[in-house]
Amino acid sequence: MNQIIEIIQKAVLRLFDVEQDVQLSRPDLQFGDFATNVAMQLSKQLGKNPREIAEKLVSELQSTGEFTEVSLAGPGFINLRLKDETLTKELKKIVNNPDDYGKPDLYKDKNVITEYSDPNPFKVLHVGHFYTSVIGDAISNLIENAGGQVHRVNFGGDVGLHVAKTMWAILREFGGENPDKLAEINEAERVEFMGSCYVTGTRAYEDDESAKTEITDLNKRIYQIHIEGDHESAFAQIYWQFRKWSYEYFDAFYTKIGTKFEKYYPESDIAQIGLNTVLEQNQSGVFKDSDGAIIFEGEPYGLHTRVFVNKSGLPTYEAKDVGLSIKKWEDYHFDQSVIITGNDIIEYMKVVLKAIEQFKPELSSRTRHITHGMVKLIGGVKMASRKGNFLRAIDVLSMVADANEAAQGNRDTAPILGAIKYAFLKFKIGADSSFDPKESVSIHGNSGPYLQYALARAKSVVRKSEIDSSEFESGDYSISERNLLFKLTEYKDVIQTATKDLTPHILCTYLYELAQVFNRFYENSQIIGDEREKIRIKLVEAYASILADGLKILGIPTPERM
Repeated sequence: MNQIIEIIQKAVLRLFDVEQDVQLSRPDLQFGDFATNVAMQLSKQLGKNPREIAEKLVSELQSTGEFTEVSLAGPGFINLRLKDETLTKELKKIVNNPDDYGKPDLYKDKNVITEYSDPNPFKVLHVGHFYTSVIGDAISNLIENAGGQVHRVNFGGDVGLHVAKTMWAILREFGGENPDKLAEINEAERVEFMGSCYVTGTRAYEDDESAKTEITDLNKRIYQIHIEGDHESAFAQIYWQFRKWSYEYFDAFYTKIGTKFEKYYPESDIAQIGLNTVLEQNQSGVFKDSDGAIIFEGEPYGLHTRVFVNKSGLPTYEAKDVGLSIKKWEDYHFDQSVIITGNDIIEYMKVVLKAIEQFKPELSSRTRHITHGMVKLIGGVKMASRKGNFLRAIDVLSMVADANEAAQGNRDTAPILGAIKYAFLKFKIGADSSFDPKESVSIHGNSGPYLQYALARAKSVVRKSEIDSSEFESGDYSISERNLLFKLTEYKDVIQTATKDLTPHILCTYLYELAQVFNRFYENSQIIGDEREKIRIKLVEAYASILADGLKILGIPTPERM
């Protein structure tokens, strides 16, 4: 596209002595490969009818010999069709250098930290954590593919009221501060036990004033454990063991879905940093005292006011996020920090980043907050972990495994992960999305297994061919050959856009469209044993290469056979 833009710009300069930005679009293939409205852009500047300008440009572009067809449409659109030799050059690039084709350099030499998933110890991973993990992985992969050095990190609350609620219920189950009871909980029961305790503690906090007071006191004790470095008291032994089990549980799940984090940031490690920073900046006037708490007034910036240190002198989530930003900077000196969360904290993060901007503007300006909606099962049921009616992350795997077994007769890991990840990624990040396990495993629709199957079929065709030549000429392409080849050349533009905007769904849409174009090619073209096998097998190789690369960026397994 850049080469074509340059050709058009030079033609405009020769004809009208004007340096003009040129935009290209891709019309329906029946009209051409590319289209430009540059004549209409020039119309006002030159004071001429756009069609008159377009007619001169069409004649000039035809004379360059770069196109097989240049035509005028409507009030001044110019359609362009590339020469087959130009497309063949792109085909050779894909086949001969598959690892480099389409790689943008948008993040070349950039140090990027991506923070996502962010589960809290002492609680169960739910479908939202699964979803954010998949989105975060794909975004991280896009950045890495564009030359970035990516550090995947995970932030979770190992202190705070949710921990106190769980600990309150654990102590009731243990009959008090009795660490010997830990030995009675076998590994298979740990997650269920923690989950039920969190639900019990949350309900007690909401419904029982005496329990609420006890939980509030426990919250202070948990902070004190960290301040004192206490690992020996009975209460501390119970706390640290459950925290350890939580992180082991997280690691096991992330391994299962193909995710790996470089570092966990527990709130306990950064809470004091956040508290000290807020106290220091309170003296500088960034924050203000208010009824025993410390706040940041967001109204002067069109935001709202939030508490950063509560009346008990404890840092709130806001202060902890301040500490996290500072700690991440100390650890990585990032060019960009990408934070991926649910969209329920959009306004919250605006206040936090505006507060940080007052004393660490370089951290605020380098932080990019990407938000997503809720994942709902078909039927629109919203899930809330505090009530216990949530869908666990592990339940999603089981549900899709059951659906895949019913549809395809197996519980293979590759199609299960492919189904879930693609179902999460194919929608634009931001809005709520519905998840249908049965639809996700279909090999006939817009699904991960459909693309995995399409790739496996292409690889099978390549294995069957005995053609072994790195040199090839195109001759004249048939319609289906040319349509496939031209669709392959779109990959560069798609990856560029998906990376610039950090939007994996654009890549999903392209891969699905590419597979459909390939299917039409496959239906209309004999490959093995045909007189055009030499060129057609190269098209299949290029297709398999690009499809595999796209799936890899999305974090979707690419099995050789299905």
